Amino acid sequence: MKAELVASRPGLDIAAVTCGRQHAGWSPPEEQTDYRVVLVRRGRFRRRVAGRAADLDPTVGYIGRPGDEEHFAHPAGGDVCTSVRLSPALWDALAGDPAARTVYVDAHLDLAHRRLLRAARDGDVEYGVVERLTALLSAALGSTAANDPDRALVDRAREAIRADDPAAGGLMPLAARLGVSPFRLSRAFTRQLGVSLTRYRNRVRVERALDKLEDGAEDLAALAADLGFTDQAHLCRTMRQHLGHPPSAVRRLLRDE
Repeated sequence: MKAELVASRPGLDIAAVTCGRQHAGWSPPEEQTDYRVVLVRRGRFRRRVAGRAADLDPTVGYIGRPGDEEHFAHPAGGDVCTSVRLSPALWDALAGDPAARTVYVDAHLDLAHRRLLRAARDGDVEYGVVERLTALLSAALGSTAANDPDRALVDRAREAIRADDPAAGGLMPLAARLGVSPFRLSRAFTRQLGVSLTRYRNRVRVERALDKLEDGAEDLAALAADLGFTDQAHLCRTMRQHLGHPPSAVRRLLRDE
């Protein structure tokens, strides 16, 4: 594992963490002393705390707390994360005690994450980074995911959608692939993440659009076709629904402060 410090100030470190190995088994325990918000940029992995395991990918991150005894597994290969570490005193000043351990990363939180990294790259730690960190924490704490007995079912559905499994093209074929009724799958998904399957599928497509825009994509019609939208207007409507901005405005947010 490699950790590269992106920004630092008293009580706060932001690091890019890269794990390039694949190991399906659980790591030895690691005990934490600070609060952390960890958001996945690429890949996926598993984390277990207090006997509960969570599957983490760019749509689900986690909040670590002092005293957590963590185990990690990387059955899918390498991954890249952003780890925001805050001292207990700074966490209390900015956020308060988190009620949950996992975070649903909606499009607003995804954009806040990217803008935090942009501010860190620009080097303005005392103002730009702290301001973006406040926005990120606000979005993260508003998106905590519930514990649910159907967590494994929801994890399998998420994996199918992110892998572009042909069965993930509709609720009924996806439910059939997972061996449950469409009613159960739909209810479990909304109960676990607080969003419908339809919105989650579009959330994944918005994430991929953000990647392309951040990399400099200019042709929105080609971008829409590449991501499976009906046309450019469909892409624009979906991004407005998830972010409140059309692609052109999002591109400016990702490039300018």
